[in-house]
Amino acid sequence: MKKIIFSIFCVLPMLAIGAEQQTPSIIDYKSIHHPLVAENGMVVSQQYIASRVGRDILQQGGNAIDAAVATGLALAVVLPRAGNLGGGGFMLVYLKDKKEYIAIDYREMAPAKAHRNLFLDADGNVDNRKARFSHLSAGVPGTVAGLDLALQEYGTMSWEQVIAPAIKLAEEGFEVSWDLARNLQRRDSRLQSPATRKAFYKADGGYYHKGEIFKQPDLAWSLKQLKKHGKKAFYEGEIAKRLVADMESNGGIISMQDLVAYKPKVRAAVKGTYRGYEIFTMPPPSSGGIHLVQMLNILENFPVTELGSNTADEIHLLSEVMKLAYADRSKHLGDTDFFPVPTDWLLSKKYAKQLAAKVNLKKATPSAEIEAGSVPVYESPDTTHYSVVDKWGNAVSNTYTLNFSYGSGIVAEGTGILLNNEMDDFSAKPGTPNAYGLIGGEANSIQANKRPLSSMTPTMLLKDGELKLVTGSPGGSRIITTVLQLIVNFIDHDMNVAEATHTARIHHQWLPDVLFVEPSINQDTIKLLETKGHKIRQSSTMGSTQSIQVEDYIYGSPDPRRPNAKAEGY
Repeated sequence: MKKIIFSIFCVLPMLAIGAEQQTPSIIDYKSIHHPLVAENGMVVSQQYIASRVGRDILQQGGNAIDAAVATGLALAVVLPRAGNLGGGGFMLVYLKDKKEYIAIDYREMAPAKAHRNLFLDADGNVDNRKARFSHLSAGVPGTVAGLDLALQEYGTMSWEQVIAPAIKLAEEGFEVSWDLARNLQRRDSRLQSPATRKAFYKADGGYYHKGEIFKQPDLAWSLKQLKKHGKKAFYEGEIAKRLVADMESNGGIISMQDLVAYKPKVRAAVKGTYRGYEIFTMPPPSSGGIHLVQMLNILENFPVTELGSNTADEIHLLSEVMKLAYADRSKHLGDTDFFPVPTDWLLSKKYAKQLAAKVNLKKATPSAEIEAGSVPVYESPDTTHYSVVDKWGNAVSNTYTLNFSYGSGIVAEGTGILLNNEMDDFSAKPGTPNAYGLIGGEANSIQANKRPLSSMTPTMLLKDGELKLVTGSPGGSRIITTVLQLIVNFIDHDMNVAEATHTARIHHQWLPDVLFVEPSINQDTIKLLETKGHKIRQSSTMGSTQSIQVEDYIYGSPDPRRPNAKAEGY
Protein backbone atom coordinates (compact mmCIF):
# COMPACT_ATOMS: atom_id res chain seq x y z
CA MET A 1 0.00 0.00 0.00
CA LYS A 2 1.28 3.44 -0.86
CA LYS A 3 2.38 5.71 1.94
CA ILE A 4 -0.55 7.98 2.76
CA ILE A 5 -0.42 10.91 5.12
CA PHE A 6 -3.34 12.03 7.27
CA SER A 7 -3.54 15.67 8.23
CA ILE A 8 -3.35 15.80 12.03
CA PHE A 9 -6.50 17.93 11.94
CA CYS A 10 -8.47 15.41 9.85
CA VAL A 11 -10.46 12.87 11.84
CA LEU A 12 -12.57 10.56 9.68
CA PRO A 13 -14.28 7.26 10.41
CA MET A 14 -12.42 4.34 8.86
CA LEU A 15 -15.05 3.56 6.24
CA ALA A 16 -14.17 1.83 3.01
CA ILE A 17 -15.59 3.22 -0.21
CA GLY A 18 -18.17 0.81 -1.56
CA ALA A 19 -16.55 -2.09 0.28
CA GLU A 20 -16.07 -3.62 3.71
CA GLN A 21 -13.84 -1.89 6.24
CA GLN A 22 -10.18 -2.10 5.29
CA THR A 23 -6.88 -1.61 7.05
CA PRO A 24 -6.23 2.11 7.58
CA SER A 25 -3.57 3.76 5.43
CA ILE A 26 -0.07 4.03 6.82
CA ILE A 27 0.51 7.22 8.80
CA ASP A 28 4.02 8.46 8.05
CA TYR A 29 4.92 11.68 9.80
CA LYS A 30 8.35 11.73 8.13
CA SER A 31 6.90 12.64 4.75
CA ILE A 32 6.58 16.25 3.60
CA HIS A 33 4.11 15.44 0.79
CA HIS A 34 0.48 15.37 1.93
CA PRO A 35 -2.55 14.62 -0.27
CA LEU A 36 -5.99 15.89 0.63
CA VAL A 37 -8.07 13.17 2.29
CA ALA A 38 -11.78 12.69 1.61
CA GLU A 39 -14.35 10.00 2.30
CA ASN A 40 -17.10 10.48 -0.26
CA GLY A 41 -15.75 12.19 -3.35
CA MET A 42 -12.94 14.25 -4.84
CA VAL A 43 -12.35 16.70 -7.66
CA VAL A 44 -8.83 17.85 -8.54
CA SER A 45 -8.38 20.55 -11.16
CA GLN A 46 -6.06 23.35 -12.15
CA GLN A 47 -8.38 26.05 -10.79
CA TYR A 48 -9.71 26.12 -7.24
CA ILE A 49 -13.13 27.62 -8.11
CA ALA A 50 -13.78 24.90 -10.70
CA SER A 51 -12.73 22.18 -8.23
CA ARG A 52 -15.21 23.60 -5.73
CA VAL A 53 -17.98 23.59 -8.37
CA GLY A 54 -17.37 19.90 -9.07
CA ARG A 55 -17.26 19.02 -5.39
CA ASP A 56 -20.57 20.82 -4.81
CA ILE A 57 -22.20 18.75 -7.56
CA LEU A 58 -20.97 15.58 -5.83
CA GLN A 59 -22.40 16.80 -2.53
CA GLN A 60 -25.73 17.45 -4.23
CA GLY A 61 -25.89 13.77 -5.20
CA GLY A 62 -24.40 13.96 -8.67
CA ASN A 63 -22.03 11.27 -9.87
CA ALA A 64 -18.48 11.65 -11.18
CA ILE A 65 -19.69 12.36 -14.70
CA ASP A 66 -22.06 15.12 -13.55
CA ALA A 67 -19.24 16.68 -11.55
CA ALA A 68 -16.81 16.37 -14.46
CA VAL A 69 -19.16 18.17 -16.85
CA ALA A 70 -19.84 20.95 -14.31
CA THR A 71 -16.10 21.32 -13.68
CA GLY A 72 -15.37 21.55 -17.41
CA LEU A 73 -18.03 24.23 -17.90
CA ALA A 74 -16.73 26.22 -14.91
CA LEU A 75 -13.15 26.03 -16.21
CA ALA A 76 -14.37 27.67 -19.44
CA VAL A 77 -15.14 30.71 -17.28
CA VAL A 78 -12.42 30.81 -14.63
CA LEU A 79 -9.47 29.37 -16.61
CA PRO A 80 -9.94 30.98 -20.05
CA ARG A 81 -6.46 30.16 -21.32
CA ALA A 82 -7.27 26.43 -21.33
CA GLY A 83 -10.77 25.69 -20.07
CA ASN A 84 -13.07 26.04 -23.03
CA LEU A 85 -16.25 25.69 -25.03
CA GLY A 86 -14.44 26.28 -28.33
CA GLY A 87 -11.87 23.50 -28.15
CA GLY A 88 -11.87 19.75 -27.70
CA GLY A 89 -10.37 16.87 -25.79
CA PHE A 90 -10.60 13.36 -24.43
CA MET A 91 -12.53 11.93 -21.50
CA LEU A 92 -11.99 8.55 -19.87
CA VAL A 93 -14.99 7.36 -17.83
CA TYR A 94 -14.95 4.46 -15.36
CA LEU A 95 -18.29 2.94 -14.31
CA LYS A 96 -17.69 0.99 -11.12
CA ASP A 97 -20.79 -1.23 -11.20
CA LYS A 98 -20.15 -2.35 -14.77
CA LYS A 99 -16.34 -2.41 -14.44
CA GLU A 100 -16.45 -0.58 -17.76
CA TYR A 101 -14.10 2.00 -19.29
CA ILE A 102 -15.43 4.42 -21.90
CA ALA A 103 -13.08 6.59 -23.97
CA ILE A 104 -14.88 9.66 -25.33
CA ASP A 105 -13.07 11.34 -28.20
CA TYR A 106 -14.32 14.90 -28.62
CA ARG A 107 -11.24 16.13 -30.42
CA GLU A 108 -11.75 18.96 -32.93
CA MET A 109 -12.15 18.09 -36.61
CA ALA A 110 -10.81 19.73 -39.74
CA PRO A 111 -13.58 21.64 -41.60
CA ALA A 112 -14.88 20.18 -44.86
CA LYS A 113 -13.00 22.82 -46.85
CA ALA A 114 -9.63 21.97 -45.24
CA HIS A 115 -6.92 20.43 -47.42
CA ARG A 116 -3.30 19.33 -47.05
CA ASN A 117 -1.86 22.61 -48.42
CA LEU A 118 -4.08 24.87 -46.31
CA PHE A 119 -1.17 26.57 -44.53
CA LEU A 120 1.49 26.52 -47.27
CA ASP A 121 2.59 29.77 -48.89
CA ALA A 122 3.48 30.30 -52.55
CA ASP A 123 6.94 28.79 -51.95
CA GLY A 124 5.54 25.68 -50.29
CA ASN A 125 6.58 26.70 -46.79
CA VAL A 126 4.33 26.65 -43.72
CA ASP A 127 2.73 30.02 -42.90
CA ASN A 128 2.74 29.79 -39.10
CA ARG A 129 0.56 32.87 -38.63
CA LYS A 130 -2.24 31.26 -40.61
CA ALA A 131 -1.73 27.91 -38.88
CA ARG A 132 -1.76 29.34 -35.36
CA PHE A 133 -3.30 32.81 -35.11
CA SER A 134 -6.07 33.09 -37.69
CA HIS A 135 -9.65 31.94 -38.10
CA LEU A 136 -8.28 29.25 -40.43
CA SER A 137 -6.40 27.70 -37.50
CA ALA A 138 -9.64 26.64 -35.77
CA GLY A 139 -10.91 23.09 -36.00
CA VAL A 140 -14.60 22.35 -35.53
CA PRO A 141 -14.99 22.46 -31.71
CA GLY A 142 -15.91 19.27 -29.87
CA THR A 143 -16.06 20.23 -26.18
CA VAL A 144 -19.79 20.92 -25.95
CA ALA A 145 -20.68 17.74 -27.84
CA GLY A 146 -18.28 15.66 -25.73
CA LEU A 147 -19.61 16.97 -22.43
CA ASP A 148 -23.17 16.47 -23.68
CA LEU A 149 -22.51 12.86 -24.66
CA ALA A 150 -20.98 12.10 -21.26
CA LEU A 151 -23.86 13.77 -19.40
CA GLN A 152 -26.67 12.18 -21.43
CA GLU A 153 -25.22 8.66 -21.47
CA TYR A 154 -23.54 8.37 -18.07
CA GLY A 155 -24.63 11.29 -15.91
CA THR A 156 -27.66 11.69 -13.63
CA MET A 157 -28.24 15.44 -13.78
CA SER A 158 -29.57 17.85 -16.42
CA TRP A 159 -27.82 20.59 -18.39
CA GLU A 160 -29.71 23.11 -16.28
CA GLN A 161 -28.19 21.71 -13.08
CA VAL A 162 -24.57 21.26 -14.19
CA ILE A 163 -24.28 24.57 -16.07
CA ALA A 164 -25.83 26.80 -13.40
CA PRO A 165 -22.54 27.43 -11.51
CA ALA A 166 -20.73 28.44 -14.73
CA ILE A 167 -23.51 30.87 -15.66
CA LYS A 168 -23.31 32.49 -12.23
CA LEU A 169 -19.53 32.84 -12.48
CA ALA A 170 -19.73 34.42 -15.94
CA GLU A 171 -22.69 36.70 -15.19
CA GLU A 172 -21.93 37.81 -11.62
CA GLY A 173 -18.18 37.47 -11.98
CA PHE A 174 -15.46 36.05 -9.79
CA GLU A 175 -12.46 37.47 -8.01
CA VAL A 176 -9.40 37.77 -10.23
CA SER A 177 -6.42 35.80 -8.95
CA TRP A 178 -2.87 37.03 -9.18
CA ASP A 179 -2.18 34.28 -11.73
CA LEU A 180 -5.05 35.31 -14.05
CA ALA A 181 -4.20 39.01 -13.78
CA ARG A 182 -0.55 38.42 -14.63
CA ASN A 183 -1.37 35.97 -17.41
CA LEU A 184 -3.72 38.38 -19.20
CA GLN A 185 -1.08 41.10 -19.00
CA ARG A 186 1.58 38.81 -20.43
CA ARG A 187 -0.67 37.71 -23.30
CA ASP A 188 -1.77 41.25 -24.21
CA SER A 189 0.04 41.31 -27.57
CA ARG A 190 -1.71 38.12 -28.72
CA LEU A 191 -5.19 38.99 -27.51
CA GLN A 192 -5.85 41.81 -29.96
CA SER A 193 -9.10 41.13 -31.82
CA PRO A 194 -11.93 43.52 -30.83
CA ALA A 195 -14.09 40.74 -29.36
CA THR A 196 -11.10 39.40 -27.40
CA ARG A 197 -10.27 42.83 -25.99
CA LYS A 198 -13.89 43.24 -24.98
CA ALA A 199 -13.90 39.86 -23.24
CA PHE A 200 -10.68 40.05 -21.25
CA TYR A 201 -9.81 43.72 -20.72
CA LYS A 202 -11.58 46.76 -19.35
CA ALA A 203 -13.55 49.16 -21.54
CA ASP A 204 -10.61 51.60 -21.57
CA GLY A 205 -8.18 48.80 -22.50
CA GLY A 206 -6.81 48.53 -18.98
CA TYR A 207 -5.94 45.34 -17.13
CA TYR A 208 -7.86 43.57 -14.42
CA HIS A 209 -5.95 43.38 -11.13
CA LYS A 210 -5.91 40.84 -8.32
CA GLY A 211 -9.05 41.02 -6.23
CA GLU A 212 -11.19 42.79 -8.84
CA ILE A 213 -14.41 41.18 -10.09
CA PHE A 214 -14.23 39.81 -13.63
CA LYS A 215 -17.51 39.39 -15.54
CA GLN A 216 -18.02 37.88 -19.00
CA PRO A 217 -21.50 38.86 -20.26
CA ASP A 218 -21.10 37.45 -23.78
CA LEU A 219 -19.94 34.11 -22.41
CA ALA A 220 -22.85 34.18 -19.94
CA TRP A 221 -25.18 34.58 -22.93
CA SER A 222 -23.67 31.52 -24.60
CA LEU A 223 -23.92 29.48 -21.42
CA LYS A 224 -27.59 30.46 -21.03
CA GLN A 225 -28.22 29.29 -24.59
CA LEU A 226 -26.70 25.95 -23.64
CA LYS A 227 -28.81 25.80 -20.49
CA LYS A 228 -31.99 26.33 -22.52
CA HIS A 229 -31.22 24.31 -25.66
CA GLY A 230 -28.33 21.98 -24.75
CA LYS A 231 -25.74 21.17 -27.40
CA LYS A 232 -28.11 22.17 -30.22
CA ALA A 233 -27.48 25.82 -29.29
CA PHE A 234 -23.82 25.37 -30.12
CA TYR A 235 -24.06 23.23 -33.25
CA GLU A 236 -27.17 24.53 -35.00
CA GLY A 237 -28.72 27.28 -32.87
CA GLU A 238 -27.93 30.87 -31.99
CA ILE A 239 -24.34 30.24 -30.87
CA ALA A 240 -23.67 28.39 -34.13
CA LYS A 241 -25.03 31.30 -36.15
CA ARG A 242 -22.68 33.73 -34.42
CA LEU A 243 -19.69 31.41 -34.81
CA VAL A 244 -20.31 30.99 -38.55
CA ALA A 245 -20.91 34.72 -39.07
CA ASP A 246 -17.58 35.43 -37.39
CA MET A 247 -15.87 32.87 -39.64
CA GLU A 248 -17.39 34.35 -42.79
CA SER A 249 -16.31 37.88 -41.82
CA ASN A 250 -12.70 36.87 -41.13
CA GLY A 251 -11.69 34.31 -43.76
CA GLY A 252 -12.47 31.23 -41.70
CA ILE A 253 -13.85 28.03 -43.23
CA ILE A 254 -15.98 26.46 -40.48
CA SER A 255 -19.52 26.31 -41.85
CA MET A 256 -22.92 25.58 -40.37
CA GLN A 257 -22.73 22.21 -42.11
CA ASP A 258 -19.45 21.49 -40.27
CA LEU A 259 -21.03 22.26 -36.93
CA VAL A 260 -24.18 20.23 -37.60
CA ALA A 261 -22.09 17.27 -38.78
CA TYR A 262 -19.74 17.19 -35.76
CA LYS A 263 -20.05 14.07 -33.62
CA PRO A 264 -17.93 12.91 -30.68
CA LYS A 265 -16.88 9.26 -30.77
CA VAL A 266 -16.92 6.56 -28.14
CA ARG A 267 -13.81 4.47 -28.65
CA ALA A 268 -12.29 1.41 -27.00
CA ALA A 269 -9.82 2.46 -24.34
CA VAL A 270 -6.18 1.44 -24.75
CA LYS A 271 -5.31 -1.23 -22.19
CA GLY A 272 -1.90 -2.28 -20.93
CA THR A 273 -0.28 -3.87 -17.90
CA TYR A 274 2.69 -2.84 -15.80
CA ARG A 275 4.06 -4.77 -12.82
CA GLY A 276 0.68 -6.13 -11.74
CA TYR A 277 -1.35 -3.01 -12.54
CA GLU A 278 -3.84 -2.61 -15.37
CA ILE A 279 -3.51 0.62 -17.33
CA PHE A 280 -6.50 2.19 -19.10
CA THR A 281 -5.89 5.24 -21.25
CA MET A 282 -6.83 7.03 -24.49
CA PRO A 283 -6.63 5.60 -28.02
CA PRO A 284 -5.86 7.57 -31.22
CA PRO A 285 -6.21 10.25 -32.36
CA SER A 286 -4.48 10.75 -29.03
CA SER A 287 -0.97 9.35 -29.23
CA GLY A 288 -0.73 9.54 -25.45
CA GLY A 289 -2.23 6.22 -24.49
CA ILE A 290 -0.37 4.06 -26.98
CA HIS A 291 3.02 5.57 -26.21
CA LEU A 292 2.45 5.61 -22.46
CA VAL A 293 1.81 1.86 -22.53
CA GLN A 294 4.65 1.35 -25.02
CA MET A 295 7.13 3.10 -22.69
CA LEU A 296 5.90 1.17 -19.65
CA ASN A 297 6.29 -2.08 -21.62
CA ILE A 298 9.92 -1.19 -22.34
CA LEU A 299 10.61 -0.16 -18.74
CA GLU A 300 9.25 -3.49 -17.51
CA ASN A 301 12.49 -5.02 -18.83
CA PHE A 302 14.62 -2.97 -16.41
CA PRO A 303 15.00 -2.83 -12.59
CA VAL A 304 13.63 0.69 -12.26
CA THR A 305 13.12 0.48 -8.48
CA GLU A 306 16.78 -0.44 -7.92
CA LEU A 307 17.94 2.56 -9.97
CA GLY A 308 16.26 4.95 -7.52
CA SER A 309 14.05 7.96 -8.10
CA ASN A 310 15.61 10.68 -10.28
CA THR A 311 19.11 9.27 -10.10
CA ALA A 312 21.27 9.81 -13.16
CA ASP A 313 20.82 6.14 -14.07
CA GLU A 314 17.02 6.30 -13.90
CA ILE A 315 16.81 9.59 -15.80
CA HIS A 316 19.11 8.17 -18.47
CA LEU A 317 16.91 5.08 -18.85
CA LEU A 318 13.71 7.12 -18.99
CA SER A 319 15.10 9.48 -21.63
CA GLU A 320 16.28 6.61 -23.84
CA VAL A 321 12.84 5.01 -23.65
CA MET A 322 11.14 8.34 -24.41
CA LYS A 323 13.22 8.79 -27.57
CA LEU A 324 12.22 5.39 -28.90
CA ALA A 325 8.50 6.05 -28.37
CA TYR A 326 8.52 9.57 -29.85
CA ALA A 327 10.34 8.31 -32.94
CA ASP A 328 7.48 5.87 -33.50
CA ARG A 329 4.95 8.65 -32.85
CA SER A 330 6.33 10.65 -35.75
CA LYS A 331 5.55 7.91 -38.25
CA HIS A 332 2.79 5.65 -37.02
CA LEU A 333 0.19 7.80 -35.21
CA GLY A 334 -2.82 9.61 -36.64
CA ASP A 335 -6.62 9.52 -36.78
CA THR A 336 -7.57 5.85 -37.13
CA ASP A 337 -10.56 6.83 -39.26
CA PHE A 338 -8.08 7.94 -41.93
CA PHE A 339 -4.86 6.00 -41.24
CA PRO A 340 -4.24 2.36 -40.22
CA VAL A 341 -2.41 2.88 -36.90
CA PRO A 342 -0.59 -0.39 -36.00
CA THR A 343 -1.95 -0.35 -32.45
CA ASP A 344 -1.50 -4.02 -31.54
CA TRP A 345 2.12 -4.00 -32.69
CA LEU A 346 3.00 -0.79 -30.88
CA LEU A 347 1.44 -2.12 -27.67
CA SER A 348 2.95 -5.60 -27.85
CA LYS A 349 5.36 -6.83 -25.18
CA LYS A 350 7.37 -8.51 -27.95
CA TYR A 351 8.05 -5.22 -29.72
CA ALA A 352 8.88 -3.63 -26.36
CA LYS A 353 11.54 -6.27 -25.76
CA GLN A 354 13.06 -5.48 -29.15
CA LEU A 355 13.18 -1.79 -28.26
CA ALA A 356 14.57 -2.53 -24.78
CA ALA A 357 17.47 -4.37 -26.41
CA LYS A 358 18.45 -1.10 -28.13
CA VAL A 359 18.86 0.78 -24.84
CA ASN A 360 22.48 1.36 -23.81
CA LEU A 361 22.49 1.87 -20.03
CA LYS A 362 25.91 3.50 -20.12
CA LYS A 363 25.62 5.96 -22.99
CA ALA A 364 22.97 8.11 -24.66
CA THR A 365 22.01 7.06 -28.18
CA PRO A 366 21.97 10.10 -30.51
CA SER A 367 18.49 10.75 -31.88
CA ALA A 368 19.95 10.77 -35.39
CA GLU A 369 20.65 7.06 -34.94
CA ILE A 370 17.06 6.28 -33.89
CA GLU A 371 14.40 5.67 -36.50
CA ALA A 372 10.76 4.80 -36.17
CA GLY A 373 10.24 1.05 -36.12
CA SER A 374 9.00 -0.71 -39.23
CA VAL A 375 5.65 -2.40 -38.91
CA PRO A 376 6.01 -6.14 -39.54
CA VAL A 377 4.36 -7.27 -42.75
CA TYR A 378 1.07 -9.23 -42.43
CA GLU A 379 -0.62 18.23 -28.02
CA SER A 380 0.02 23.27 -25.01
CA PRO A 381 1.48 23.81 -22.16
CA ASP A 382 -1.98 25.37 -21.52
CA THR A 383 -4.10 22.35 -22.01
CA THR A 384 -5.80 21.52 -18.71
CA HIS A 385 -6.68 18.29 -16.91
CA TYR A 386 -8.98 17.34 -14.08
CA SER A 387 -9.85 14.11 -12.26
CA VAL A 388 -13.02 13.12 -10.40
CA VAL A 389 -13.99 10.19 -8.16
CA ASP A 390 -17.43 9.86 -6.55
CA LYS A 391 -18.68 7.97 -3.48
CA TRP A 392 -19.84 5.05 -5.63
CA GLY A 393 -16.36 4.53 -7.07
CA ASN A 394 -17.08 5.95 -10.53
CA ALA A 395 -14.30 8.08 -11.98
CA VAL A 396 -13.52 10.54 -14.77
CA SER A 397 -10.16 11.56 -16.16
CA ASN A 398 -10.56 14.47 -18.58
CA THR A 399 -8.07 16.47 -20.61
CA TYR A 400 -9.21 19.27 -22.93
CA THR A 401 -7.65 22.25 -24.63
CA LEU A 402 -7.64 25.18 -27.04
CA ASN A 403 -4.07 24.15 -28.00
CA PHE A 404 -2.09 27.34 -27.30
CA SER A 405 -2.72 29.50 -24.26
CA TYR A 406 -6.05 31.22 -25.20
CA GLY A 407 -6.03 29.17 -28.43
CA SER A 408 -5.70 31.42 -31.46
CA GLY A 409 -6.33 34.45 -29.22
CA ILE A 410 -9.55 35.13 -31.13
CA VAL A 411 -12.96 35.36 -29.47
CA ALA A 412 -15.92 34.80 -31.80
CA GLU A 413 -17.93 38.02 -31.89
CA GLY A 414 -20.90 38.07 -29.54
CA THR A 415 -20.18 34.69 -27.92
CA GLY A 416 -17.36 35.21 -25.42
CA ILE A 417 -15.97 31.92 -26.76
CA LEU A 418 -12.28 31.61 -27.61
CA LEU A 419 -11.46 29.76 -30.83
CA ASN A 420 -9.00 26.89 -30.75
CA ASN A 421 -5.95 26.72 -33.03
CA GLU A 422 -5.83 22.94 -33.18
CA MET A 423 -5.26 22.84 -36.93
CA ASP A 424 -1.59 23.42 -36.06
CA ASP A 425 -1.59 19.95 -34.49
CA PHE A 426 -1.79 18.48 -37.97
CA SER A 427 1.41 18.08 -39.95
CA ALA A 428 0.97 21.16 -42.15
CA LYS A 429 3.95 19.85 -44.10
CA PRO A 430 5.12 16.31 -43.30
CA GLY A 431 8.58 16.40 -41.74
CA THR A 432 8.21 20.00 -40.54
CA PRO A 433 7.89 20.41 -36.74
CA ASN A 434 4.78 21.95 -35.23
CA ALA A 435 4.78 24.57 -32.45
CA TYR A 436 5.91 21.97 -29.91
CA GLY A 437 8.79 20.75 -32.06
CA LEU A 438 7.00 17.48 -32.85
CA ILE A 439 7.64 15.91 -36.22
CA GLY A 440 4.71 14.39 -38.06
CA GLY A 441 4.24 12.48 -41.27
CA GLU A 442 1.55 11.48 -43.72
CA ALA A 443 -0.45 9.78 -40.95
CA ASN A 444 -1.19 13.22 -39.48
CA SER A 445 -1.54 15.27 -42.69
CA ILE A 446 -4.45 17.71 -43.05
CA GLN A 447 -7.61 16.18 -44.50
CA ALA A 448 -11.22 17.32 -44.39
CA ASN A 449 -13.17 15.95 -41.38
CA LYS A 450 -10.02 14.43 -39.88
CA ARG A 451 -9.00 14.82 -36.22
CA PRO A 452 -5.46 16.03 -35.52
CA LEU A 453 -3.04 13.94 -33.49
CA SER A 454 -2.81 14.80 -29.82
CA SER A 455 -0.63 14.00 -26.81
CA MET A 456 -3.47 14.15 -24.25
CA THR A 457 -3.27 11.17 -21.92
CA PRO A 458 -6.13 10.83 -19.40
CA THR A 459 -5.31 7.60 -17.56
CA MET A 460 -6.54 5.25 -14.83
CA LEU A 461 -4.79 2.39 -13.01
CA LEU A 462 -6.37 -0.70 -11.45
CA LYS A 463 -4.89 -3.42 -9.30
CA ASP A 464 -6.71 -6.66 -8.50
CA GLY A 465 -9.76 -5.21 -10.21
CA GLU A 466 -9.92 -2.12 -7.99
CA LEU A 467 -9.39 1.48 -9.10
CA LYS A 468 -6.14 2.87 -7.67
CA LEU A 469 -5.17 6.01 -9.59
CA VAL A 470 -6.83 8.63 -11.82
CA THR A 471 -4.47 11.07 -13.50
CA GLY A 472 -3.56 13.15 -16.54
CA SER A 473 -1.82 16.39 -17.40
CA PRO A 474 -1.54 19.36 -19.75
CA GLY A 475 1.80 20.17 -21.31
CA GLY A 476 1.76 19.77 -25.09
CA SER A 477 4.34 17.22 -26.18
CA ARG A 478 5.35 16.75 -22.51
CA ILE A 479 1.99 15.32 -21.44
CA ILE A 480 2.92 11.70 -22.17
CA THR A 481 6.26 11.81 -20.36
CA THR A 482 4.71 13.65 -17.41
CA VAL A 483 2.07 10.95 -16.93
CA LEU A 484 4.73 8.26 -17.41
CA GLN A 485 6.86 9.64 -14.59
CA LEU A 486 3.92 9.96 -12.21
CA ILE A 487 3.09 6.28 -12.79
CA VAL A 488 6.72 5.20 -12.37
CA ASN A 489 6.91 7.15 -9.11
CA PHE A 490 3.64 5.60 -7.93
CA ILE A 491 4.41 1.98 -8.86
CA ASP A 492 8.19 1.56 -8.97
CA HIS A 493 9.07 3.94 -6.16
CA ASP A 494 6.03 3.29 -3.95
CA MET A 495 5.18 6.99 -3.62
CA ASN A 496 1.79 8.25 -2.54
CA VAL A 497 -0.04 10.47 -5.02
CA ALA A 498 1.37 13.69 -3.54
CA GLU A 499 4.97 12.47 -3.54
CA ALA A 500 4.57 11.16 -7.09
CA THR A 501 3.20 14.55 -8.16
CA HIS A 502 5.81 16.73 -6.50
CA THR A 503 8.90 14.85 -7.71
CA ALA A 504 11.00 16.69 -10.32
CA ARG A 505 10.44 15.78 -13.99
CA ILE A 506 12.42 15.38 -17.20
CA HIS A 507 11.44 15.15 -20.87
CA HIS A 508 12.89 13.91 -24.15
CA GLN A 509 10.90 13.75 -27.39
CA TRP A 510 13.52 12.37 -29.81
CA LEU A 511 13.76 15.59 -31.82
CA PRO A 512 15.26 17.96 -30.90
CA ASP A 513 17.93 15.75 -29.34
CA VAL A 514 17.81 17.51 -25.98
CA LEU A 515 17.09 16.21 -22.50
CA PHE A 516 14.96 18.81 -20.71
CA VAL A 517 15.12 18.85 -16.91
CA GLU A 518 13.26 20.84 -14.29
CA PRO A 519 15.38 23.30 -12.27
CA SER A 520 15.23 21.13 -9.15
CA ILE A 521 17.25 18.32 -10.76
CA ASN A 522 20.58 18.76 -8.97
CA GLN A 523 23.81 19.72 -10.69
CA ASP A 524 25.68 16.55 -9.71
CA THR A 525 23.04 14.49 -11.49
CA ILE A 526 23.24 16.74 -14.52
CA LYS A 527 27.03 16.31 -14.71
CA LEU A 528 26.66 12.52 -14.58
CA LEU A 529 24.11 12.66 -17.37
CA GLU A 530 26.42 14.81 -19.48
CA THR A 531 29.15 12.20 -19.11
CA LYS A 532 26.70 9.71 -20.61
CA GLY A 533 26.37 11.95 -23.67
CA HIS A 534 23.15 13.82 -22.91
CA LYS A 535 22.62 17.38 -24.06
CA ILE A 536 20.93 18.97 -21.06
CA ARG A 537 18.68 22.00 -21.12
CA GLN A 538 17.06 23.33 -17.98
CA SER A 539 13.40 23.96 -18.59
CA SER A 540 10.46 25.55 -16.87
CA THR A 541 8.19 23.24 -14.90
CA MET A 542 6.68 20.35 -16.83
CA GLY A 543 3.04 19.38 -16.88
CA SER A 544 0.39 19.79 -14.21
CA THR A 545 -0.96 16.43 -13.11
CA GLN A 546 -4.27 16.56 -11.25
CA SER A 547 -4.51 13.15 -9.65
CA ILE A 548 -6.58 11.01 -7.31
CA GLN A 549 -5.44 7.89 -5.46
CA VAL A 550 -8.05 5.46 -4.15
CA GLU A 551 -7.29 3.24 -1.17
CA ASP A 552 -9.42 3.09 1.99
CA TYR A 553 -10.11 6.79 1.46
CA ILE A 554 -9.88 9.06 -1.57
CA TYR A 555 -6.63 11.02 -1.76
CA GLY A 556 -6.30 14.03 -4.05
CA SER A 557 -3.18 15.84 -5.14
CA PRO A 558 -3.16 19.01 -7.25
CA ASP A 559 0.12 19.86 -8.93
CA PRO A 560 2.03 22.71 -7.24
CA ARG A 561 3.40 23.64 -10.66
CA ARG A 562 0.13 25.58 -11.21
CA PRO A 563 -0.57 28.21 -8.53
CA ASN A 564 -4.38 27.88 -8.42
CA ALA A 565 -4.67 24.09 -8.67
CA LYS A 566 -6.65 22.54 -5.85
CA ALA A 567 -8.23 19.33 -4.65
CA GLU A 568 -11.72 19.56 -3.17
CA GLY A 569 -13.32 16.61 -1.39
CA TYR A 570 -15.95 15.83 1.16
